[in-house]
Amino acid sequence: MSSRPLNPGGASPVRHRALLGTAALVVLVALAGLAAYLTRDGRSPSKAPAVQTSSPTPPSTASPSGPHIPRTRSRALPVPPKTHDPIAFGKAATAALWSYDTRAYSRTELRTALRAWLTTEDKYADPASVNKVVPSPVLWKEMAANRQFATAKVHEGHFPDSFTRALQADPGAITQAYIYAVTVSGKQSIAWKGSHAGGAESRTTTLAVQCRPHQPCALVGVMPSVAP
Repeated sequence: MSSRPLNPGGASPVRHRALLGTAALVVLVALAGLAAYLTRDGRSPSKAPAVQTSSPTPPSTASPSGPHIPRTRSRALPVPPKTHDPIAFGKAATAALWSYDTRAYSRTELRTALRAWLTTEDKYADPASVNKVVPSPVLWKEMAANRQFATAKVHEGHFPDSFTRALQADPGAITQAYIYAVTVSGKQSIAWKGSHAGGAESRTTTLAVQCRPHQPCALVGVMPSVAP
């Protein structure tokens, strides 16, 4: 098998669809600097989310006749925190999106766990952008054969400059849906069976996070590009 790096997130374009269909949210779109994300439709192509970068994967060492390697429960599935701080939530969500453990749970279990981070307001939630972060079934199987896992270390999270400026100009606009843009930077480390050092890469992503005043924050989706 080739030893080329594999991309757990895939490289297909972001699904084109309109998330906001009401005129009342036009101001929010401009405020958060999310126009390209929240109002995207099928008329123009979009790039894949920046969170989906290549990750080093070792050559497969498994064989059909090889011994069965039992799964372990060394890492729990990610659970969203109960916080009203969009930056704190964005950092936690990023760590969850950048982490996986093929030794401890299945791809389906991971997808289900990540969907629990999404807002329950369907008109805002973008599950497709989250699903794209999870490795494809074929890739997950290959990764599992190598007992591959990834951990994330978040270094910093902040509101993008464009979001902050717009919020200062019109503080009341965000009260339409309470969606914040949060940019997070950090590092993803990857290891596998027989590898102690593994590989690591620096990463940055921008998330859309909803934090209504009287309920914990929730994830809206992964934005298709990083907002500085």
